[in-house]
Amino acid sequence: MAEVRSGNLVAALDEASLSRFHLRAVLVSGMGFFTDAYDLFVIGIASTLIAKEWHLSSSQLALLNSTMLAAAFLGAIVFGRFADLAGRKRVYWLVAVIMVVAALGSALSPSFWVLIAFRFLLGFGVGGDYPVSAVLMSEYANRKDRGKLVGMVFGTQALGLIIGPLVALALLGAGASNDVAWRTMLALGAVPAAAVVYLRRKMPESPRYQVQVQGQAEQAASQISSFTRGQVSGDGSGALNPVTPRQRMGLRAFLTNRRYLILLAGTAGTWFLLDYAYYGNTISTPQILGLISPHASTMTKIALQLAIFVVAALPGYVLAIAYLDRIGHRRLQLTGFAVMGLCFLVIAAVPGMTTMVAPFLLVYGVSYFFTEFGPNMTTFVMPSEIYPVDMRATGHGISAGVGKLGAFIGVFLFPVLQTSLGLRSTLLLTAGVSVLGFALTLVLPEPAGRSLEDIAADTPTASVQPLRVADQASAP
Repeated sequence: MAEVRSGNLVAALDEASLSRFHLRAVLVSGMGFFTDAYDLFVIGIASTLIAKEWHLSSSQLALLNSTMLAAAFLGAIVFGRFADLAGRKRVYWLVAVIMVVAALGSALSPSFWVLIAFRFLLGFGVGGDYPVSAVLMSEYANRKDRGKLVGMVFGTQALGLIIGPLVALALLGAGASNDVAWRTMLALGAVPAAAVVYLRRKMPESPRYQVQVQGQAEQAASQISSFTRGQVSGDGSGALNPVTPRQRMGLRAFLTNRRYLILLAGTAGTWFLLDYAYYGNTISTPQILGLISPHASTMTKIALQLAIFVVAALPGYVLAIAYLDRIGHRRLQLTGFAVMGLCFLVIAAVPGMTTMVAPFLLVYGVSYFFTEFGPNMTTFVMPSEIYPVDMRATGHGISAGVGKLGAFIGVFLFPVLQTSLGLRSTLLLTAGVSVLGFALTLVLPEPAGRSLEDIAADTPTASVQPLRVADQASAP
């Protein structure tokens, strides 16, 4: 692999060929995100077993399924901001420690409310992992393959979706009791998180953050040269207008600047709408399949859920990673939302769709494919690209947090709406949510193939004035 040497370290990162050091960064970030996905989605299966063991009411079941998502809302915002103030690496391993402790605590919980408390702590750590995993990978990536690399991190969610049902089938098939099965499923989330704690302590800080925010040019150059084994090197320069601590944009200025409010409406708004639809359906899939096929056994429902993930979701992840940078991040998101809306409309509007297993699974599977080959991938990738370096984790954290708020609402409301309105009307509402996601995507720029510095300095809303004249002094 050819070495990339440049007087400008950031330019060297942008032009570096795809190499082993990129894949190392993907592995470290991706292992943490696999843990996030496993912990978030395994509760959909575990809760059906817990409900039988502890005789949970429908409201308790809804709370159990959604608590982690509410905590993720707070964790993403808090740790996203902290990552911009104190550095990406410090947050990177801290959230992994939280996930280890909380996963073990969840598995050993003696009562419902203790389990809720540990699930909340787990969600707080998982929420914090969203912005740092995406932003650190984005800032390590080259310009041409950035979407692919950040997408590969997110793509480990597919493994989390598949491993959970496989573990459940293995445990139940081996004759494990419901109590042993759900506790084992939750405890296993601590295993990859423990490995992440070690690996992330070995990762250097983001070189872009070191150069452009911390002013540690020589240290950044030395660390990235060591991490890439000399494949990328530079003198540590990398910003036309480096951000000093005194010049950093404050949170208040960021949230009252029209330019960034419009971008937040696009990134946070679309993520909210996507997660309302996605998590509400995914975590409630066993209950949906119970309505479609009420006499199916628990293992049959889990097997059907696994089949949907493997046949529909997994190819969506793979193709999104392969074609994200070719198609364009914004365009792929628009396409995904459009097809999602159409599929949910078909299920809701065509008579008999919610009572026939094969047609339902076909259309539901297509919606799943275009969720992954579309907004489920891009809503994670785009917030890591379009904000300036000193507010990048903050912007991503707010977007991820608002997204998880949508997930919390979707998971909590889905069983309620399903009971009061029926499955068809509930999915019709989901179709409308997809249309809104399509519309909000239109306010976002296309970041594919552009350097992070160019995107931050030149967006379609750059000419819009801040809300107050005083804020102009704080603008980057």
